[in-house]
Amino acid sequence: MKLSKAQYDEIAQFLGHVQPTRQSLRKLKERFPSQSQSTLLSIFSQEYQKQIKRTHAKHHTAEAIETYYQRYLSGVMKNAAAPVLLELANEVDFAPSLMARIVLERFLQEQEGTIPSKTLINSMLRDPSQIPDGVLANQIYQCTVNDCCYGPLVDCIKHAIGHEHEVLLREMLLEKNLSFLAEEQLRAKGYDKTPDFILEVPVAVEGHIIHWIESKASFGDECSHQAYLHDQFWSYWNRFFSELPGWSHFLWHAEQALCHLN
Repeated sequence: MKLSKAQYDEIAQFLGHVQPTRQSLRKLKERFPSQSQSTLLSIFSQEYQKQIKRTHAKHHTAEAIETYYQRYLSGVMKNAAAPVLLELANEVDFAPSLMARIVLERFLQEQEGTIPSKTLINSMLRDPSQIPDGVLANQIYQCTVNDCCYGPLVDCIKHAIGHEHEVLLREMLLEKNLSFLAEEQLRAKGYDKTPDFILEVPVAVEGHIIHWIESKASFGDECSHQAYLHDQFWSYWNRFFSELPGWSHFLWHAEQALCHLN
């Protein structure tokens, strides 16, 4: 179903008064029962990421980092089994996985005497068993599995959902007997920036001529549309569509495309 701007604003306003936890997600579904779980989760994630970007800098000052690290050490000294890092992240309203990254980097810097590489940090966050401290490894794990919007677990889920949407879209195009070129076929032709599907025979949807579809497994708010236009969609014109005279273009959100093709 379509979501009006007023409905979206109401959801976003509600999210401004709740913490980014699974409990809040349940409250969100109870407050807006007519909206799908996936839509609400996507909006929830996007709104929270906007909040984190606004406050990101204050959590990465030298003073903040040292405060968080010392509070972690003090907390695990009192009770190593307690979710010290997770509770600290919730207290200062910061994403648990990002708090885990800060403390892990500070720990490794103290152990090695040098700033650890991003590759090493990412590897340890994905697999905490690599961390040479069992207590910290457990704390990192707790943050990862309890983070709804950030971290390696969330990244894997997003990647899987994105792939699933592309598979479903391909199946729907085949079911409708629409002739198309997929991204891998276009890359084989030498195009480095392509949409997911080019329709070899365009179709009309609600008065618009659709030549291509880009699948996005996320809610298309104004901010994300502008970001995709700047970072991705305009490059299709510059690197691909400008070579195809006579083609008109319509930025088609994957959720709408799936709905109309179903």
